Amino acid sequence: MFKYFEPNKIFPLTSKAIKYVLFLFIIVLTVGLTEALILSPEDYKQGDAARIMYVHVPAAWISLGVFSSLALLSVGSFLFKNKNFSLIAKSLAPSGFVFSIIALVTGSIWGKPTWGTWWAWDARITSMLILVIFYGMYLLAWRVYENNEKAIKVTSMIAIIGAVNIPIIKFSVDWWNTLHQPASINILSTNTAIHSSMLIPLSIMTAAFALFSLLIFLMKYNTELIKVKNKGLNRL
Repeated sequence: MFKYFEPNKIFPLTSKAIKYVLFLFIIVLTVGLTEALILSPEDYKQGDAARIMYVHVPAAWISLGVFSSLALLSVGSFLFKNKNFSLIAKSLAPSGFVFSIIALVTGSIWGKPTWGTWWAWDARITSMLILVIFYGMYLLAWRVYENNEKAIKVTSMIAIIGAVNIPIIKFSVDWWNTLHQPASINILSTNTAIHSSMLIPLSIMTAAFALFSLLIFLMKYNTELIKVKNKGLNRL
């Protein structure tokens, strides 16, 4: 199965995919912004300030999803001794890092009118900050270690250890008294506290952010594949 992920076989596909993903991203983002900023109603309590939800929530979801992928790929790298898993994880990490910062910044902006403060050492905010730190450590480790084998081991350990923080972020509002409200959407249930007029633009913006993350991944992954090919390697 892994032979299909060899650089000389996967690069033609990933290089062509960029323009299609970019085109789809622009369309979905345009629709999402129109729904979020124009067509969706004001929140009955927070007014237009609640519209930042359409950036904050998808950014948080994507950052959590990407880091979970890093951890799974790192486990796969250990189990199957396949360097391409690490290369995919390395290429995914920048987008996750960007979205984790966006989630923190937009959360602070949203917190000012809602809580009356830019920052509070709330359980979810703190655990999200820890996620940003793990992302930073992961990316920094790739730059620090010149030995590729050493870099793979260190980054894999960072991703696996950091994954412990994912359920803490998710369930922090249930385990502790926090400023954050409980989860409004449960993917395991049809019940949701968000009306469809807000849920639809939220879903579209999440899809747009996912496409943007995929776009960053493809560009980074192609760069890494070119480096592999320049070394004269046909396989990882």
